[in-house]
Amino acid sequence: MRPIWKGHITFGLVNVPVTLYPAEQRSELSLHLVDSRNSARVKYERVNAQTGEEVPWDRIVKGYEYEEGNYVLLTDEELKRAAPEVTKSVEIAGFVDLAEIDLVYFDTPYYLEPGPKGEKAYVLLRETLKESGKAGIAKVVIRTRQYIAALVPRGDALILNLLRYHAELRSLRDLKLPGDAQSVGVTKAELKMARTLVASMEEKWKPDQYHDEYRQALMNWIQKKIDTGRTEPVAEGELPEEEAPAPINIMEALKRSLAHAEPRARTTQRKAPRKEPSRRKAG
Repeated sequence: MRPIWKGHITFGLVNVPVTLYPAEQRSELSLHLVDSRNSARVKYERVNAQTGEEVPWDRIVKGYEYEEGNYVLLTDEELKRAAPEVTKSVEIAGFVDLAEIDLVYFDTPYYLEPGPKGEKAYVLLRETLKESGKAGIAKVVIRTRQYIAALVPRGDALILNLLRYHAELRSLRDLKLPGDAQSVGVTKAELKMARTLVASMEEKWKPDQYHDEYRQALMNWIQKKIDTGRTEPVAEGELPEEEAPAPINIMEALKRSLAHAEPRARTTQRKAPRKEPSRRKAG
């Protein structure tokens, strides 16, 4: 796992040397752009807009267009050195209750590993966050952009979760959302049965039991095309038709769902470990 950068966390006068690592590991299916006429790869080329010649990677730099056709050229090292005190630090501005941060603000997680001689300060901050239920709200630069982030404990680690800026989130006022339950005809009986269904489907959160089902289905489809020798695109009329959802009676759907969920709930209860009865101390 390659680090993004090495720097430090600061809160008050406390300084914690850390290394920042990406926490995501994406496993996206690698699909190429192909010309359907002869199955040849379609290439992206780095071409000079004036000469039409291909540009090698070692000659490419970033540029800021300050007026039409005129650029300030910047190397990666310049981008880092422009404000080194900002680009290599997680500066905690304050602490908030973690539960107060709405889920829509969370974006990308990163791992923080303590640097040499930073273990004590790292553990001090980690344990303080655990005991207080707080998150450190910090400013951090990743590559060429500054983010706000939430610093939170997870097991023995500190996680830096990048947050979306409030201005980046679209307002709910832009959506046509229904009002209260009564205004759309939801009855008390339907609400009661829906709560019962939710309770019957309750389970422990086990993230490792979920996987990308679409990726697997797509790989199965690809393998089928390979096995049959039909590697060309399939005509739209040969694909299975999508069935339109049938209108449903909500109460009947709830009843059928509950009947299906009850055996599963009983099985889960049987597997649950028995709790030892509490023993009173003799007076």
